[in-house]
Amino acid sequence: MEGKQNWYVVDGYRPPEKPGEASYEGHEAIMILNCNEQDAHCFLDIYFSDREPILGIEYIAPAQRISAFRTNDKEVLQGVELDVNQQYSLRIRSDIGVIVQYGRCDVSQANLSYIGTLGYGE
Repeated sequence: MEGKQNWYVVDGYRPPEKPGEASYEGHEAIMILNCNEQDAHCFLDIYFSDREPILGIEYIAPAQRISAFRTNDKEVLQGVELDVNQQYSLRIRSDIGVIVQYGRCDVSQANLSYIGTLGYGE
């Protein structure tokens, strides 16, 4: 088994877009690497500071593949919409070990900002 079964991304935050000036689209994304020979059955749990969590959003990370999704993809999040400027945290639970990375491209300021970091895994 490669990777870990529980991953946490604490600093979730969808940045606003800078209309008309940026050649890059502001976004954030979750990347899941599954090095195993079987699909990883994952569950996404979203936590907020001001309301109850949304638990158990199903996601399949294909075997021996990298898969990625943007946090504004309501199809992947099964209808859940994360608002721009909304702070949240994410837990990803998997039935087998995977590796999770988080990325954010923020174009709301004069200088483009990109963060890419591994989540905390256990």
